[in-house]
Amino acid sequence: MTLKDLESQLLALTPAEKERVIQLLTHSLVSPQPEVAKPPEINEGEAYIANTQIAIWELVNAQDLGCSDRDLLLMYPQLTQSDLDTAWEYADAHPEEIMLALQAIDE
Repeated sequence: MTLKDLESQLLALTPAEKERVIQLLTHSLVSPQPEVAKPPEINEGEAYIANTQIAIWELVNAQDLGCSDRDLLLMYPQLTQSDLDTAWEYADAHPEEIMLALQAIDE
């Protein structure tokens, strides 16, 4: 994808979607520490929100079942919106990893 392609796609977004893109980009620029951890000693190095025992696939699964970000923040009070943004970014960037983790819990 070229910058020109990306620009035309960004301009086609709704105002709410543009706001979300700005939040994601801003978050990625100012985040001082890694927010996703893959400790090898826990579940074969699955991705977790750093400093928690909450797997990215677990959040994706809850979202797939209809939980909103607000619901997840109530269910996991130790998380912030920034943590959820990081989880969604990670899941978008690693769809196969998330899919395999979700398949494993279904078995």
